[in-house]
Amino acid sequence: MNRFFVEPIGEKEITARIVGEDVNHIRNVLRMRIGEEVMLCDGAGMEYLGVIEEISSSEVCVAIRSRERTRSELPVKLVLFQGLPKKDKMDLIVQKAVELGVSEIVPVMTKRVIVKLEDPKKEAKKLERWNAIAKSAAEQSGRGVVPVVRGVISYKEAVKEAAALDYAMIPYEKARGMRSLKEAACEIAKASSAGILIGPEGGFEESEVLEASGAGIRPVSLGSRILRTETAGLAALSVVGYEIEVTREEG
Repeated sequence: MNRFFVEPIGEKEITARIVGEDVNHIRNVLRMRIGEEVMLCDGAGMEYLGVIEEISSSEVCVAIRSRERTRSELPVKLVLFQGLPKKDKMDLIVQKAVELGVSEIVPVMTKRVIVKLEDPKKEAKKLERWNAIAKSAAEQSGRGVVPVVRGVISYKEAVKEAAALDYAMIPYEKARGMRSLKEAACEIAKASSAGILIGPEGGFEESEVLEASGAGIRPVSLGSRILRTETAGLAALSVVGYEIEVTREEG
């Protein structure tokens, strides 16, 4: 069933409106018709089963049939601090991280980042695109919330923010032992919030890992192979997501 995000719907409201780019998608791409069912999400954890009542060039009117709290969100707030990669790799990272349940994505300028965002207009355009990708991925994957992609921050700021969460880890190729990742994932599964710091192409400098470790962020291994930046975060999120889901089922 097609899924769309809408503004919060009051408890007594019996209709909702879909506006913006989704209207064109419904009319001209999906070619949906009056009477078809859709799933609406308010971005705050509630979802609504509805039936299309009216379609115009500017909005789609939907009659609400039922409502319930979404079951697709992880009970742990996961923040991905991603070293800014080259070209369009961030597009893929945002899309797949949202599918895997991340709550927030924060691009980070580390020492080995090659990309330079010196033009505020270009940075704003990139941020707009990344958030559009996040919204689309949230709809496709059945999320109840659209994760936010924030503006680029410094590594020092990222370490400070990650350390303020309940738990944080930093995958590093020189870390040894997969048990470190499993132990970290198990700790995250019991927390309310957690951060994962991922390096750009070329990884982290040792001084950066020492800075993170000194702030209480745990270095972990993702295995004996060196992963690309667009793979590392997704691998970590997959392991962490698994432990969170298993803990929720067993609890």
